[in-house]
Order: sequence, then C-alpha cells, then structure tokens
Amino acid sequence: MQNKHWSKFELLHEIVTNPNIHVKGQHSYYSDCWDNGFEQSVVRYLHGDEVSRQWEPRWEIDELYIGDYVCIGAEVVILMGGNHTHRVDWFSLYPFMDVIEDAYIGKGDTHIEDGVWLGMRAMIMPGVTIGEGAVVAANSVVTKDVAPYCIVGGSPAKVVKYRFDESVIEELISMKIYDWPEDKFELLRKHLSGSDLQALKNSLVEYDAQTPVND
Repeated sequence: MQNKHWSKFELLHEIVTNPNIHVKGQHSYYSDCWDNGFEQSVVRYLHGDEVSRQWEPRWEIDELYIGDYVCIGAEVVILMGGNHTHRVDWFSLYPFMDVIEDAYIGKGDTHIEDGVWLGMRAMIMPGVTIGEGAVVAANSVVTKDVAPYCIVGGSPAKVVKYRFDESVIEELISMKIYDWPEDKFELLRKHLSGSDLQALKNSLVEYDAQTPVND
C-alpha cells in the first residue's frame, strides 16, 4: 500500500478488469487507502477475477452494475456469488463438492445506481438494487433494495429518512441527470451542487431551448 493516502482514490473505469463488473461513465470512485483496492478487497466471490476467469462456470453468473458518480467509501464490501453454496434449507450447511451445483442458488445481479454514496465499511449483500442518489450509512448491512434518494443505516439496513420530499425525488428521477451529455452536465452542475430545484429547472429549460434537436 505504498504511496496510498486518504486524499487519493481509484476511478473504477480505470482499474476494473473483471468482465462481470460493468461501470457506467468515468466518475465513480473507491477510497482505497487502507486495503488492496476495489477488485481485490471490495468485490467478493465474483467469478471473473484473475484466477476464476480461467474456470468454466457451473451456473449462471450474477453480475455487478455500477452507475456514474458513485462514491464508495473505504473498506466497503460488495458481496456477490449468491448463497456461496450454503443451503439454509438443508440439514447441513457444508458445501460438499459432489452436490455443489445443487447447493448454489443465485441471488441475481447487483445494481448500484447513479449518484449513490456507500459509507465506510458498509456491506452490500447479493442481488440488491441501490437506487439513484441513495446513501448507505457506515457499517450498515444492506439486505434489501434501497429506494432512490433514501438514506439507510443499521444491520440490517433500514430507512432513516429520504433526502428530499417525494415530489422532488420524482422530478429529479424524471430529469435523468446522470444520462445527460457531458457538456450539459457541466453547465448545470452548479445547480446540482445546491438544493434550489426551481433554479435547476429554469436552467434546464433554458439549456434545452438553446440546444438544437437532432432529427
């Protein structure tokens, strides 16, 4: 971990090599100061790393999707790999190799959507979706989907509050902010770094009026 410092971070699009991790955009980051980095320390039990990509998969692989402008705090764990072949409905939890294919139950893909903030040492369990703009508090364990612009905390994580009123959240989602072209995002970014919804809407209308529509 030489030359690492808490003021530095990894941009995910620059360091991800696992074909089962899909990173949108070029702004999502991981604070890697105190461990071995995103792929080696954060993402656990996901087929497609340097060793397992040589293996022939025995089952359908659950994949990880990460949106743009996602902030991942230090020592977060994103747990993949379904139930890890431990069947709680069997008398023995032990993963005996002769029945390993029967033991595995996939949980589905994991989605961390645009603008999410995962707090330090949060754990994301397999198969959940964390909605746009949501916040997961430090040390929380997320076992269920998290709604957009919701703040959750605890183990298991529960709703603490919503960042904005429901009507504001609906408008933010409808704007599809994180799908804007780069020039539009940069021009309107000053309003995103604030909470004046009307100012954002006015600037958005002005931008759209001045931008020619391509047929």
